[in-house]
Formats: sequence, C-alpha cells, structure tokens
Amino acid sequence: MDSEGIKYLIIAVLVFGFVFEKVLDWLNIKREVKEVPPSLSQHLTQQKLTETKAYKKTNYRFGWVSETIPFLITLVFIGFGLFGDLDVWLRGYIDHPIWLSIIFFGILYFGADLISLPFDYYHTFKIEEDFGFNKTTPTLFFVDKMKGWALTIIIGGGLLYVLLWLVYSMGQSFWWQFWLITSVFMVLLNLFYTSLILPLFNKLSPLEEGNLKNQIMDYSKTVNFSLQNIFVIDGSKRSSKANAFFSGFGRKKKVVLYDTLIEQHAPEELVAILAHEIGHYKKKHILLGLVLGVIQTGVLLYILSLFIFNENISMAMGGNQMAVHLNLIGFGLLFSPISMVIGLGMNMLSRKNEFQADRFARETYAGKPLAEALKTLSVKNLSNVNPHPMYVFVHYSHPPLLQRLEKLEG
Repeated sequence: MDSEGIKYLIIAVLVFGFVFEKVLDWLNIKREVKEVPPSLSQHLTQQKLTETKAYKKTNYRFGWVSETIPFLITLVFIGFGLFGDLDVWLRGYIDHPIWLSIIFFGILYFGADLISLPFDYYHTFKIEEDFGFNKTTPTLFFVDKMKGWALTIIIGGGLLYVLLWLVYSMGQSFWWQFWLITSVFMVLLNLFYTSLILPLFNKLSPLEEGNLKNQIMDYSKTVNFSLQNIFVIDGSKRSSKANAFFSGFGRKKKVVLYDTLIEQHAPEELVAILAHEIGHYKKKHILLGLVLGVIQTGVLLYILSLFIFNENISMAMGGNQMAVHLNLIGFGLLFSPISMVIGLGMNMLSRKNEFQADRFARETYAGKPLAEALKTLSVKNLSNVNPHPMYVFVHYSHPPLLQRLEKLEG
C-alpha cells in the first residue's frame, strides 16, 4: 500500500474507533434503571439512584467534549501532515537521530497533556466536587502532575532511549532484545511499585494492631497464606472513593487498603474483600496476567519490527523521509483495532477471574459480607448498576454488580 493509502487507512481507523466508542457510550447512557433492584433495596435509595443517573449523564456529556477535541486535533495533524512538519522543523536543529525522536515525542507528550489539563482540572474540581468525591486541593493536583511528568521523563524517557538505541543499532532484530528488557521491567515494577513509586504520591502506613488486623491474620492462616505486609493508603486526601489492591510476589507481596475503605466497611466486609484479593493470588491470576502481558508485548514488538523502517508510513504521517518516530506513531494508530481485540480477550479473562476470586472468598470465608461490601462500594461510588451488555463486553474488566451478587447470594 502506498503512503496515500496508508494515510486514509489511518484516518478510517481513527474515525471508526471514535464512532464505535461514542455508540457504546450512547447505548450505555440510554439504558435506564427506573427502580431500585431488589438485591440493592437495603443500600440504594431512589434518591441515590437518581444521583447515580445524574453522575453518569454528567460524565457522558463531559466525555463528548474532552474526547472529541483531542480526536479532531489528531485528525488535523494527520490530514495536513503536521506530524511530518514537526519532524522537518526539528531536523533543522537536531542531527542526532535518537535525540531527534526523543524531543519529537516529548513535544507531543507535553502538548497532549497540556491540552487535557483543563479537562482533568474541570473533572476533578467541578464534576467530582459536585458529587462529593473530590478531596484534593489545586496545589496537590498540580504537584501530582509535576511528579507524573518527572516519572514519565525518567522512566518513559529512559525506556524510549533504550528502544531507539536498539532500533538504530540492531535493526529489525531489536524487538527480542527490547522484549527481554521490558519483561524484566514489568516484573520489577510489579515487585517494587508499592515500595518505590506509590510512596511518591501517597503515604503508606502499616495497618495498626487491633480487631481488624487480628481477623485478617486469622483468616490468612486458615487458607495457608503468609501475610506480613498489610498497609493503609491515605486515598482520602484525593477522593472519597474506596479501593483495595494486591501486588508483588513472595516476600514482596503486599495488601493495600484505602483508608476510605476501612471507614466505610465493617471488619467482616474488609476480611471478605481481602479474601477476594487472596483468591486472585491463590488462583495465580496475578502471575497469569503478568505472563500474558509479557507475551502480548513480545508479539507487539515483533509486529512493530516488520514496519519500523517502512518509508510509506512516514510519508503517510506527512514526513519527507523515513523517520522512526513517525513510524512509531503511525504503527500505534494502525495497531489500535488489533489492540482493541486483544483488550476484549483480556477483559473476558479478567471478568472470569473476578468470578473465581468471588467464589474463593465465598468458599473460604463467606459470601454475604463480600456481597454487602460490593453493594456499599457501588452505592458510595455511584457506580452504574445496570450497564449495557455491549459496553460491559468491551470495557468492563469486572463483572457488573448484579451478576456478582447473583452468584454470591444465589
């Protein structure tokens, strides 16, 4: 396919993806819940249901603006060859090919982030504030943004430099060498995320001695699960929404509970949530996800190696010569439909894993406290209790609440 054909193919892929997402959003927003489901009658009032609908509709309208503007800007950049113009302009100042690509991506990254900044600010301090979720301050918001930029420059920029160095040094065989590097990085990130990255944004404190910790440790012993690292994260300084997660392997494994979660749930419900997380570990879901992520990355890099030096892709992006950075952008856009299909498979697997973890918690602890915890989480977070099945199929990594309750309480 010549450069002109590739250009219109990229535009077609972009337009299809945008329209497809907007149709899904429309189907989801039109799926009304007129009455409180019987299984939620003790937790969800009609007033709270009305508030949930309002939250959903507000985010839907906001999404039209916040997603359409970047989409149109991307179309303009491709249609008028502005990516190529940026490449030509930078070549007048930078001769080194690796630094040329890094500066190119740096300009695009910060440009895109600055465009999204007003939307992020509005969503945090208007929408989330109006519905009682936001607890952050403008100062903390911008400090987080600066820290995010710093991490992107250090970690993202470092990995990008290694990728480009391998591309220019090893040619098409770069893919398997960079695959090994990214695989090691993914494992290390999983092991040390809560120790090195998370503390840059949040304070982690060991769970204090008391009834909750005793119940957690007692349960852990019944399922032969060695648990030494239980931490509480100060999520309340940013949002009233609650969560919990599990990370790491072996001695590095950690359970992290949001302070908002502890405030909103009884000890039995918290133990049930922990039982669900331990279920993921016992069923090897975390390890499986890591392995699949490594395999997926390897396949992506191999396919990329087949196109990394394709001059027509650079021309389609508006360049007047082959440029690795133009090809990386073009490949990313062309690969998006395949990425979506892979995402569908990963979400299907994830929903299956969630059911398995629920079943583990029900069989080793109890189903009722987990069901109660899920109900409280859903109501407190104004979650959609009846999403459209197609929207669930494409986007949900967790089964809808009512499906989980049916299996836990059935």
